[in-house]
This record gives sequence, C-alpha cells and structure tokens, in this order.
Amino acid sequence: MRILFVGDVFGRPGRTVLAGGLKELRAESGGFDFTVINCENAAAGFGMTERIMNDMFDAGVDVMTSGNHIWDKKEFVPMLNVETRVLRPANYPPGAPGRGCGIFEKGGRRLAVMNLQGRAFMPEVDCPFRTADDILRGLDCSMVFVDFHAEATAEKIAMARYLDGRVSALIGTHTHVQTADEAILPHGTAYLTDAGMTGPHGGVIGMKYDSVMPKFLTGIPNKFEVDDVDVRLQGVILDIDEETGRACDIRRVELKSER
Repeated sequence: MRILFVGDVFGRPGRTVLAGGLKELRAESGGFDFTVINCENAAAGFGMTERIMNDMFDAGVDVMTSGNHIWDKKEFVPMLNVETRVLRPANYPPGAPGRGCGIFEKGGRRLAVMNLQGRAFMPEVDCPFRTADDILRGLDCSMVFVDFHAEATAEKIAMARYLDGRVSALIGTHTHVQTADEAILPHGTAYLTDAGMTGPHGGVIGMKYDSVMPKFLTGIPNKFEVDDVDVRLQGVILDIDEETGRACDIRRVELKSER
C-alpha cells in the first residue's frame, strides 16, 4: 500500500499548491492508495470550512486529520459529527464533537487513520499515549497511520518509540517545519518528526512577517495575515507491507509552486 501524507495545508496558497501538487505526485508515483492531509490551517490559517473541505475531497483527498486549530471556525465544528472522513485529535475529553480514528476502505484496501495531539506546550487534553493504547486494543486493521499533532520533538519521538511495531507509520505535524529524520524504527514503524507545511514559506510559519512581528516586539495581540511567498507542498510518501502492516519505505516530498 502506498500512502501520501501532506503536512499542514495553510490558507489559500496551500490549497492552491495542494490541488496542483496532488496531480503531479500522482503522475510521478503512479498513484496512491490513500491520500491523507492535515487540514487544520486550511481556512486562512485557522480551522476549516465546509466549502474548503468539499474542494479538497474533489481534489482527491481521502482522509483529513487536524489538531488544536480545528475548533477555530465555530460553524465548522458540527460538521465533525457528520463527515467521518475529517478527524480531530482522539485524546480530547469525552463529549468533544467528532472522532479521532477511523477505518477507511478504498479499492479493496483498508487503512486505519488515528489522530492524536501532544500535551507539551499545547492546550490541555487527555493523555495521548493511553488514548492510543485504548484505540489499538479495539482496532481491527493491520495497517495504521498516525498523525501526531505536537509541539515537542521529544514527545513525538517518545510516542513513535512507544507505538513502534503497533502502527505502520507515525508522522508528526504542527510545527510547519519539515524535519530530515525520516526512519523505519526497529519494529517496522515509519517515522518523521514533522511533515512540514503546505503553504507559504516566505514569512513566519505561514503568516506575513510584518503582521507577526508586532506581537513579538510588544506582546500585544495583532491580526496575522497569510503570506503568499515561496509556496511549497511538503509531506511524505509511505510504502506499507499489506501482510505485515510494517513500513517498507518512507520518503519526504517537497514541491515548489511556479508562482
């Protein structure tokens, strides 16, 4: 099984490069069994909308993961109870809308996708380690992909080691900076600390430099503006053995917009 995972899609520039990049990557690779993206920054950097969600599905996305910003557009939150292909982190407390894991079928193949959120330097949520244990105990699927949306590198590495051999891949998101530590761990789990960002890289993790600096210099909240310079698609391609559920290969990808 071949999976494409695309790191945090950021604003209109990210959505634009995603649509074109998916076509290019499919042509280069011969296609993907599943395409998964992190969508939590798709609407001007903060959350999602129903229209954007439908556009992404039309572009060929199969499943969307998210993180702490999925709640930012309040009108979208009820959609989490309706559209099962959009996940929120599974370790939000009971009663939170939506779900954090699902098994998806396509072309006769089955893939479980799990979304978790870290706790270091992040909003308070339930323990992601114990949540992963609880989900895996009742999960009837040999191939499991995990998006771990977390700030701290140590927490991501710890989770990957903790789940090594129990999931097919664990890829980190949230920092918007692609790391170069891709590996297949000793028991067969593919790992990358952060898949990066699909959006503008010319400013400050997606936002225009001039709109971000006042907050750093004065500490006073300021309205951020989505940048449009140096737009790239970043993510990872994974090959998974369907019999064992173990990763065979992991490869970082980056496409730059021609704009």
